[in-house]
Parts: sequence; structure tokens; C-alpha cells
Amino acid sequence: MSSSEFDLIARHFARPGTGRSDVVLGIGDDAALLRPPPGMELVAAIDTLVAGVHFPLDTDAESIGHKALAVNLSDLAAMGAAPAWAMLALTLPQVDERWLADFSRGFFALARAHDVALVGGDTTRGPLTISVQVQGFVTPGEAFRRGGARPGDLIYVTGTLGDASLALLLASAPGVVPPEEFAWLRGRLDRPQPRVAEALRLRGWVRAAIDVSDGLLADLGHVLEASEVGATLALDRLPQSPAFRTCLEAMGDAHPILRRFTSGLAWADLALTAGDDYELCFTVDPANAARLNALAADGMVCTCIGVIDATPGLRCRLADGTSYGPQRRGYDHFAGGPA
Repeated sequence: MSSSEFDLIARHFARPGTGRSDVVLGIGDDAALLRPPPGMELVAAIDTLVAGVHFPLDTDAESIGHKALAVNLSDLAAMGAAPAWAMLALTLPQVDERWLADFSRGFFALARAHDVALVGGDTTRGPLTISVQVQGFVTPGEAFRRGGARPGDLIYVTGTLGDASLALLLASAPGVVPPEEFAWLRGRLDRPQPRVAEALRLRGWVRAAIDVSDGLLADLGHVLEASEVGATLALDRLPQSPAFRTCLEAMGDAHPILRRFTSGLAWADLALTAGDDYELCFTVDPANAARLNALAADGMVCTCIGVIDATPGLRCRLADGTSYGPQRRGYDHFAGGPA
């Protein structure tokens, strides 16, 4: 079977029709022709995944395809944008038709779920690296930003925290926890779910927002810096999944696997400083707390974890009121990993 660059594109990435009327010309020419809706602002984001850095080397290709798009859709969600288009730049060490078929299946399954059209990209040879650019739309003036938090705002997160990072730690020590718990956690690492639907339901009354990709402390810190405020977090409110709690209770804080990551409270450090959650962290006026409760009652998983303060800095309090300060802050690519 032919394996030229253009044959690979035709076999695995060119889809007849996009399902979107705003795509005038998609894959197949030197560039795409796209028609943004009148009166909307265009939101654009790009992320790169590198094998062995953003996903374990044993990750299946379908999950890699899913994650490559998911982490970018998470950025659009953090801006309150509705996804529309994507471009894919794929660097491959060699041609593997089965891998490409599985990768494209994972990518396009998530694209269909969010009405995203792949409209262009590039393929080249080299170490496995995937870059995806996404574009979406938001009504003027309604985009979420990092700089809008105000003293008194309540801080919320969607979903649960720490699952993906615990899965990554456990991947190096098979059999330490029950396989069903590990499989669930590994799914959170390999196939994060971008909180696009949640973001669209929150449009119009979020003050500031960010997606949690490098750890809650690091990412919330960006919001605090941009907004020139501080915050206090209630650690007993950090949302934890049943699998997360079960595994940590079975292991105990002194387990060698956990000691490689933390020298304090494992549950708190994982929830606060480990990356790959891809949940939304956002602030709202306390007058809107009832609206958040109504959304939660209607199935949107979100938890109030703290409050914005006028005093600069980020403070963490345990249930008894004592302070807790993890030694790490979050993931930094150029600081040798978790900082």
C-alpha cells in the first residue's frame, strides 16, 4: 500500500463533507477557506503533545487521538467558546497504518461529539509529536478571561481532581491497586473529557476561568496574578473520585510510589499540584451561588472549593483551619517537571 504523505492524508484524515456550512473549503488545498458567523468573535488555541511527556509511551493510538483534540477543546471551554474547526500537524517516526487508523478513529469520534471539522494540517517524519489548533466562536464580550476575578468571588471546579496524576504514578507499579480502579483512573489520564458543555451553560456570569492542565495551584495562580487578587482554598472541599479515594486509602501516604511525588498529604498534593485534570476552574459572584446549585442539581458536576481574597497569595486550609503548603506548585516543562 502506498505510504506517501498525501496518501496518508487521504486514507486517514480527509473526510467527505464536514457537516459544517461555515467550511467553504477544507482539506485538499494549500489552505482552508472558513466563514466565521457574523457578529461573533473567533477564539483560537493550540497545544502540542510529545510522546513520553504528555502521554505514556504505552498509550494506545485511539486514546492519543482523543487526547490530542481534547486538551485543545479544554482551552476553548476555558474561554467559554463553542468549538468549530481544528487543524492537525502530525509528526510520525514511521508509517504504521493500523496506528493511524486507530488515532484517527479516536480523534474523529471526539470531533463528531463536539461538531468540530478538521479543515487542514500537515504530516512529517520525526519523533512522535502531535500539534492541534482549534478555533471556536463566542459572542462579543462574553469570553471567559483570567483577569476578571474579584474579592468575594466563589471559586469552583468541575469534575474531580488528581485522577490522571495518580494513574500515571500507578502505571509504573502494576498490581498495587485493584485493576478496575486503576482502569478508571487510567481512562481519566488517556481520555480527558473537555468541559465544553459545562462552559456553554456558564456563559454570561463567570467572572474568570482557566482549565486545570498543570495543577490547580499553578493554574489558579495564573487567575490570581491576572486579576491582582488572592485566594483561600478549603482542602476538605477538593472533589475526589471514588476510585481516587479507594486507591489512596489502600496505599497510605507512606507508600513508596506516593513518596516519589509528595512528602506531605498525598491526596492534597495530587489534587493541588498534579496536572492532566483538564477540569474548569472558575469564579462567580456569590449572588450566583444558587444558580450553580441549580446546575449541579441538573447534573453538572461542580464544587465550590474556596473564595477570592483581596490579600495577594494563595492560602490552603485543612478542615481544622490549619494551613497546608505543598512543596510543589504544578507542572513546568522547563523546570524539570513538577515545580
